Amino acid sequence: MDLRFVEAFYWVVSLKSISRAAEKLCITQSAMSSRIAALEEELGVMLLDRRDKQFRLTIAGSRFLTHAERLLAIQRELKLEMGSGGAAVQPMSLRIGAIESALHSWLMPWIERLRVQHPELELELSVETTPVLVELIRRGTLDLVFAALPAAHEGLRIQPLPPMEMVFVGNAQLHRRRRYTLAQLAEYDLLTFQRGSQPHVALMDLFRQVDAQPPRVHTISSISAMTQLVDAGFGIATLPRPAAGRLVVNRGLPLLRCDTELQPLPVFASYRADPSSAKVETVVKTVFSFLEASGA
Repeated sequence: MDLRFVEAFYWVVSLKSISRAAEKLCITQSAMSSRIAALEEELGVMLLDRRDKQFRLTIAGSRFLTHAERLLAIQRELKLEMGSGGAAVQPMSLRIGAIESALHSWLMPWIERLRVQHPELELELSVETTPVLVELIRRGTLDLVFAALPAAHEGLRIQPLPPMEMVFVGNAQLHRRRRYTLAQLAEYDLLTFQRGSQPHVALMDLFRQVDAQPPRVHTISSISAMTQLVDAGFGIATLPRPAAGRLVVNRGLPLLRCDTELQPLPVFASYRADPSSAKVETVVKTVFSFLEASGA
């Protein structure tokens, strides 16, 4: 039995799409369909029900999926054991997606450390909003995402990361108080992340609790854009402390003390379990060790 055909079947089932599975394995859709057909012919059963253009596993397909996962896991174990004797290092291609908060906090130093540990790393990095990242990992377009929400979906694994402390950032010329109340901050325009995001919802809830309403709340997905607007006197921004800490040095934007703390920004690592490779799980472990060592 050709394990390439088994792997093709696994990814078609996992991603619920022949086209997405073909993209994952870097082959054409026709080649993917041929592999599935060859596997069905060898087994003598139909694994996928293709009627009415609906994707369904047959009863035989459901039973074979368990065996497919075991076969691919055994293949991975054999490669690790037999390939430990000086075999050529294989490139490690990894498609990572992250929110801007991670990018401006710990993501780049971690990637630099990862590259040292894995010189063969070939990286594809996408910086998007949480809803986009969740959809991309569900579709199989990315291997690993760091987002403010877990990508709950069949076949995906979730690991919560340390949440990020959120702070108010102002303009040194306009915001000179040593400490602010929420009512005082409500006198200014506020800048936060996109509408409906966790920081936006938490900020609005916070002001509703004290019956205060800022004149305008601007929702902006880019940290760089927010900092430029604050620098221009546009308002007060809510940002992750690690990112804001760098801005104090680079732009002279002070962190504003407030009598009420902002709700921390949750961060989750979401990735798809791959019985044929442990690379993503290995990479996720390095994230935790890096954050622990750096105190992030």
